[in-house]
Amino acid sequence: MQFNIRGENIEVTPALREYVEKKVAKLKRYFNETPNTDAYVNLKVYNNTQSVEVTIPMTGLLLRAEESHTDMYAAIDLVIEKLERQIRKHKTKVNRRSKQNGGIHEMIANSADATTTIVLDEEEDEFEIVREKRFDLKPMDTEEAILQMDLLGHNFFVYNHAETGTTNVVYKRKDGRYGLISPE
Repeated sequence: MQFNIRGENIEVTPALREYVEKKVAKLKRYFNETPNTDAYVNLKVYNNTQSVEVTIPMTGLLLRAEESHTDMYAAIDLVIEKLERQIRKHKTKVNRRSKQNGGIHEMIANSADATTTIVLDEEEDEFEIVREKRFDLKPMDTEEAILQMDLLGHNFFVYNHAETGTTNVVYKRKDGRYGLISPE
């Protein structure tokens, strides 16, 4: 696994680089073979918040996690825990699928070891919709949609763009600015 470690508003010191590589390398224990992929690690510092974003693209699986903390090393530990949960959850799904199909299939490199037993709560594996909401999308411009979102106190708002007629989403970012999602 190759590491691509970048820092935004922070210098990536050799000690920090070594710590990140050591922690991310621990994820190898969940695979039969060491994944031949790049691990993209982005370390950011804004005000007093230290955040870590890790993306590991693999065949059939994209591992991505982001965590923030006041201490960079604690943020790295938290993001690794999140990635481990994702891997365990994925392996559980792979194991269930192979058992339901009546045999053990050789899946991609991220299939579970025969010696690895992973148990997760059923709730974690299933998505339960607890509320459904329907509404008419009103034609408006992006600025009006942002105002509506702020008035409602939500962190996103779905609307029809008045000029293009497409369905768009505006959302509030963690840094307090706004984002726009629109179809091509």
